[in-house]
Amino acid sequence: MDNLGAGKLLVAEPFMMDSVFKRTVLLLCEHDQKLGSIGYILNKPLEVKLKNLIPELSDFNVPVHYGGPVATDTLHYVHTKGDVLDNSVDLGDGVYWGGDFSKLVFLIENKIITRKDIKFFLGYSGWSEGQLVEEMETKSWVITDMDFNYIFDINFNKLWSKVLNNMGNGYAVIGDMTEAVSLN
Repeated sequence: MDNLGAGKLLVAEPFMMDSVFKRTVLLLCEHDQKLGSIGYILNKPLEVKLKNLIPELSDFNVPVHYGGPVATDTLHYVHTKGDVLDNSVDLGDGVYWGGDFSKLVFLIENKIITRKDIKFFLGYSGWSEGQLVEEMETKSWVITDMDFNYIFDINFNKLWSKVLNNMGNGYAVIGDMTEAVSLN
Protein backbone atom coordinates (compact mmCIF):
# COMPACT_ATOMS: atom_id res chain seq x y z
CA MET A 1 0.00 0.00 0.00
CA ASP A 2 2.28 2.71 -1.28
CA ASN A 3 -0.40 5.40 -1.13
CA LEU A 4 -0.89 5.07 2.64
CA GLY A 5 0.78 7.86 4.54
CA ALA A 6 0.42 10.91 6.74
CA GLY A 7 -2.17 13.32 5.42
CA LYS A 8 -4.37 10.72 3.73
CA LEU A 9 -7.99 10.07 4.62
CA LEU A 10 -9.39 6.65 5.40
CA VAL A 11 -13.10 6.34 4.62
CA ALA A 12 -14.98 3.40 6.13
CA GLU A 13 -16.54 1.12 3.54
CA PRO A 14 -20.34 1.33 3.64
CA PHE A 15 -21.00 -2.08 5.16
CA MET A 16 -18.52 -1.82 8.02
CA MET A 17 -20.47 -2.92 11.08
CA ASP A 18 -17.89 -2.01 13.73
CA SER A 19 -19.76 0.60 15.81
CA VAL A 20 -16.57 2.58 16.45
CA PHE A 21 -15.69 3.02 12.78
CA LYS A 22 -19.04 2.73 10.99
CA ARG A 23 -19.36 5.59 8.45
CA THR A 24 -16.25 7.32 9.71
CA VAL A 25 -13.61 9.40 8.01
CA LEU A 26 -10.16 9.26 9.61
CA LEU A 27 -7.20 11.54 9.13
CA LEU A 28 -4.06 9.42 9.00
CA CYS A 29 -1.25 11.26 10.80
CA GLU A 30 1.43 8.59 10.87
CA HIS A 31 1.96 5.38 8.94
CA ASP A 32 4.96 3.09 9.11
CA GLN A 33 4.79 -0.52 7.91
CA LYS A 34 6.95 -1.69 10.82
CA LEU A 35 5.81 0.65 13.62
CA GLY A 36 2.11 1.00 12.89
CA SER A 37 -0.28 3.84 12.19
CA ILE A 38 -2.07 6.63 14.04
CA GLY A 39 -5.10 8.65 12.98
CA TYR A 40 -8.16 10.49 14.24
CA ILE A 41 -11.85 10.10 13.45
CA LEU A 42 -12.99 13.42 12.00
CA ASN A 43 -16.75 12.99 12.19
CA LYS A 44 -17.59 11.94 15.74
CA PRO A 45 -18.01 15.05 17.89
CA LEU A 46 -18.46 14.50 21.61
CA GLU A 47 -20.67 16.47 23.95
CA VAL A 48 -17.52 17.63 25.72
CA LYS A 49 -16.03 21.09 25.36
CA LEU A 50 -12.34 21.85 25.69
CA LYS A 51 -13.03 24.25 28.57
CA ASN A 52 -14.30 21.26 30.58
CA LEU A 53 -11.00 19.44 30.11
CA ILE A 54 -8.58 22.36 30.45
CA PRO A 55 -9.92 24.90 32.95
CA GLU A 56 -7.27 27.53 32.08
CA LEU A 57 -8.87 27.69 28.63
CA SER A 58 -12.38 28.34 29.96
CA ASP A 59 -12.95 31.09 27.36
CA PHE A 60 -12.11 28.72 24.48
CA ASN A 61 -15.44 26.97 24.05
CA VAL A 62 -14.67 24.48 21.27
CA PRO A 63 -15.99 20.94 20.87
CA VAL A 64 -13.81 17.90 21.37
CA HIS A 65 -14.13 14.97 18.98
CA TYR A 66 -13.76 11.25 19.54
CA GLY A 67 -10.44 10.42 17.89
CA GLY A 68 -10.68 6.68 18.38
CA PRO A 69 -10.75 3.87 20.92
CA VAL A 70 -7.06 3.98 21.96
CA ALA A 71 -5.98 6.02 25.02
CA THR A 72 -9.28 7.85 25.36
CA ASP A 73 -7.88 9.76 28.31
CA THR A 74 -5.41 11.62 26.07
CA LEU A 75 -5.97 14.88 24.17
CA HIS A 76 -4.68 15.38 20.61
CA TYR A 77 -5.08 18.13 18.03
CA VAL A 78 -4.67 19.07 14.41
CA HIS A 79 -4.41 22.71 13.41
CA THR A 80 -3.46 25.30 10.80
CA LYS A 81 -0.73 27.10 12.76
CA GLY A 82 2.39 25.01 12.22
CA ASP A 83 4.31 28.17 11.43
CA VAL A 84 3.95 29.37 15.04
CA LEU A 85 3.38 26.16 17.03
CA ASP A 86 6.75 24.51 17.67
CA ASN A 87 7.20 20.78 17.02
CA SER A 88 4.12 20.50 14.79
CA VAL A 89 4.12 17.78 12.14
CA ASP A 90 3.24 19.00 8.63
CA LEU A 91 0.55 16.76 7.11
CA GLY A 92 0.23 18.86 3.95
CA ASP A 93 -2.48 21.17 2.60
CA GLY A 94 -1.94 23.64 5.49
CA VAL A 95 -2.77 21.04 8.17
CA TYR A 96 -0.47 20.22 11.09
CA TRP A 97 -0.56 17.64 13.86
CA GLY A 98 0.41 18.20 17.49
CA GLY A 99 3.04 20.58 18.73
CA ASP A 100 4.24 22.07 21.99
CA PHE A 101 1.23 22.07 24.34
CA SER A 102 2.44 24.92 26.58
CA LYS A 103 2.88 27.13 23.54
CA LEU A 104 -0.53 26.01 22.26
CA VAL A 105 -2.14 27.27 25.47
CA PHE A 106 -0.24 30.58 25.12
CA LEU A 107 -1.35 30.96 21.48
CA ILE A 108 -4.98 30.26 22.38
CA GLU A 109 -4.93 32.65 25.35
CA ASN A 110 -3.52 35.38 23.09
CA LYS A 111 -6.06 34.65 20.34
CA ILE A 112 -3.39 33.70 17.80
CA ILE A 113 -5.11 30.32 17.48
CA THR A 114 -8.88 30.60 17.17
CA ARG A 115 -11.59 27.97 17.02
CA LYS A 116 -11.44 27.87 13.20
CA ASP A 117 -7.73 26.94 13.36
CA ILE A 118 -7.83 23.79 15.46
CA LYS A 119 -9.65 20.54 16.13
CA PHE A 120 -9.26 18.52 19.33
CA PHE A 121 -9.65 14.77 19.86
CA LEU A 122 -9.94 12.49 22.87
CA GLY A 123 -8.16 9.25 22.09
CA TYR A 124 -6.88 8.08 18.76
CA SER A 125 -7.19 5.28 16.27
CA GLY A 126 -4.15 3.05 16.12
CA TRP A 127 -2.98 0.07 14.12
CA SER A 128 -0.08 -2.22 14.95
CA GLU A 129 2.56 -3.32 12.45
CA GLY A 130 0.89 -4.44 9.22
CA GLN A 131 -2.65 -4.18 10.62
CA LEU A 132 -3.77 -1.22 8.52
CA VAL A 133 -2.34 -2.74 5.34
CA GLU A 134 -4.29 -5.92 6.11
CA GLU A 135 -7.49 -3.87 6.60
CA MET A 136 -6.85 -2.14 3.27
CA GLU A 137 -6.42 -5.52 1.55
CA THR A 138 -9.77 -6.70 2.96
CA LYS A 139 -11.34 -3.48 1.65
CA SER A 140 -12.37 -2.14 5.07
CA TRP A 141 -11.25 1.35 4.04
CA VAL A 142 -11.16 3.52 0.97
CA ILE A 143 -8.16 5.84 0.82
CA THR A 144 -8.31 9.37 -0.57
CA ASP A 145 -6.48 12.65 -0.36
CA MET A 146 -7.00 15.00 2.54
CA ASP A 147 -8.78 18.27 1.96
CA PHE A 148 -8.41 21.14 4.42
CA ASN A 149 -12.18 21.73 4.34
CA TYR A 150 -12.96 18.17 5.41
CA ILE A 151 -11.17 18.83 8.67
CA PHE A 152 -12.14 22.38 9.53
CA ASP A 153 -15.16 23.51 7.48
CA ILE A 154 -17.52 20.63 6.67
CA ASN A 155 -20.69 19.59 8.54
CA PHE A 156 -19.34 16.54 10.35
CA ASN A 157 -22.66 14.70 10.29
CA LYS A 158 -22.45 14.56 6.49
CA LEU A 159 -18.68 14.21 6.11
CA TRP A 160 -18.66 10.50 5.18
CA SER A 161 -21.16 11.06 2.36
CA LYS A 162 -19.48 14.27 1.22
CA VAL A 163 -16.04 12.69 0.89
CA LEU A 164 -17.40 9.72 -1.08
CA ASN A 165 -19.50 11.97 -3.32
CA ASN A 166 -16.47 14.15 -4.04
CA MET A 167 -14.49 11.05 -5.05
CA GLY A 168 -16.98 10.59 -7.92
CA ASN A 169 -17.63 7.50 -10.04
CA GLY A 170 -18.97 4.55 -8.03
CA TYR A 171 -18.07 6.21 -4.76
CA ALA A 172 -20.75 8.85 -5.22
CA VAL A 173 -23.38 6.11 -5.35
CA ILE A 174 -22.01 4.64 -2.12
CA GLY A 175 -22.00 8.07 -0.47
CA ASP A 176 -25.72 8.43 -1.17
CA MET A 177 -26.59 5.09 0.47
CA THR A 178 -28.69 5.34 3.62
CA GLU A 179 -27.60 3.56 6.77
CA ALA A 180 -30.61 1.26 6.52
CA VAL A 181 -29.24 -1.11 3.87
CA SER A 182 -32.72 -2.52 3.22
CA LEU A 183 -33.77 0.91 1.88
CA ASN A 184 -31.05 0.99 -0.80
